[in-house]
Amino acid sequence: MSPLLTVLLPLIAAVAGGALGYYLRYVVSAGKKGSMELEIKQMMLEAKEKAQKIEEEAKKDVEERKKEVEKELKEKQDFIKKAESRILDREVFLDKRQQDLDTEVEQVKKKIEEVHTVKARVDEMKKEQDTALERVAKLSKEEAKEELMVRLEKESQQDMVVRMQKLEQFGAEKLESKAREILTTAIHRLGNAVTTDVLTTSIALPSEEIKGKIIGKEGRNIRAFERATGVDVLIDDTPGLITLSCFDPVRRQIARVALENLIIDGRIQPAKIEDSVQKATDEINRIIKEKGEQAAYEAGVLNLDPRVLMILGRLHFRTSYGQNVLQHSIEMAHISGMLAEELGADVQIARAGALVHDIGKAVDHDVQGTHVEIGRRILQKFGVDDRIIKAMQSHHEEYPYETPESIIVQVADAISGGRPGARRDSVENYLKRLQELEDIANSFPGIEKSYAIAAGREVRIFVRPDAISDLEARDLARNIAVRIEQELKYPGEIKVAVIRESRAIEFAR
Repeated sequence: MSPLLTVLLPLIAAVAGGALGYYLRYVVSAGKKGSMELEIKQMMLEAKEKAQKIEEEAKKDVEERKKEVEKELKEKQDFIKKAESRILDREVFLDKRQQDLDTEVEQVKKKIEEVHTVKARVDEMKKEQDTALERVAKLSKEEAKEELMVRLEKESQQDMVVRMQKLEQFGAEKLESKAREILTTAIHRLGNAVTTDVLTTSIALPSEEIKGKIIGKEGRNIRAFERATGVDVLIDDTPGLITLSCFDPVRRQIARVALENLIIDGRIQPAKIEDSVQKATDEINRIIKEKGEQAAYEAGVLNLDPRVLMILGRLHFRTSYGQNVLQHSIEMAHISGMLAEELGADVQIARAGALVHDIGKAVDHDVQGTHVEIGRRILQKFGVDDRIIKAMQSHHEEYPYETPESIIVQVADAISGGRPGARRDSVENYLKRLQELEDIANSFPGIEKSYAIAAGREVRIFVRPDAISDLEARDLARNIAVRIEQELKYPGEIKVAVIRESRAIEFAR
């Protein structure tokens, strides 16, 4: 075979293979194109059918909605027609009613005119009758009336005077007899014993050696005790006995409790004395609360504020002319209750007014004003019934008697205080003088506390060291002495002792 043929044969074979491949690809592409056109036609047919179906369903929905809207519209039209019909009927009724009212108004006007006409005729007839009577009697109407009144007054004046005298005499005798009977009954029904307070308290000692402990080295303990309590400690040769003297019963009781506790403890020294006095003060406050509650219970007075009862309990340690004020108030509550029962007044108001009538005396040392005015402010502050305040405020006639209970409380106060042996005037005057001594001392600036001791022969004054110097303390003693000389009357002389003491306290931890 020649070389040319060898070259041409592969070339021819390549051309023939390419042509055959192109032909085969064309045949395959033509087949796929026909298949895709069929699919597209099929999808278009399905889309048309689906669109036609949706359109039919939409038309159907529109028809149904249209029918519903037409139905609702018809119902509303029917409702509107009925409403218009009712409105027309109401307008017809109102027009008819208005016509009837107009007719009735016209009738009333006619009747009013007829009444005016009749009244005018009656007045005219009355005037004619009066004129005729005046012509017959030869007197005017006013003259006849005055003459008749004068004649009646003359005829009945004597009878009225005699009758009034009889009533006045009989009424006065009856009222006086009834009042005497009521007071006698109330006094006889109350059988309380009358006791008077003293100004000293005696304390029994377990042994004579305890006196030395109470006095202490160079009198240190007894001076500390007197300073802390404000009482006189009287130690004499009487075996087994120590006397505490003080005009203030509260201070005296605190000193008694503190000293008894110190005796039981056995350790008597200045620091222990101050601690014992503080504990005794707390215990006395507890007793004050109990006494207030007990007094209210015994007097039958309920629903008082606990703070009022606390102040009331302080009267257990207060005296008036030697008479215990709390017992006096309880006694008055019983008397007031009896009088209120007899007179038909409010028993509870009378009892409560009597129980708290002297409550101002519990704090009159610390607050300015009379004890009646102080008591009124206390009761008003704690919301006590206004009727109780009116009942208590008139027992010294500082306020007018506004209620029957106020008169009852005043009478009960006179009965309780006027019983034989109930009060001692000299004791009250003595206590008043001692209180005035302390008031004068406390009126100066820089005073911490002051005590009138030794039966009023000495005033012991404790000053604040940061406010008063040693030199100023001497001047203060002189000024207080001059003030006492000018304002008080007293026998003998009064010692004024000004004490200035400073302490520095630290704690080691």
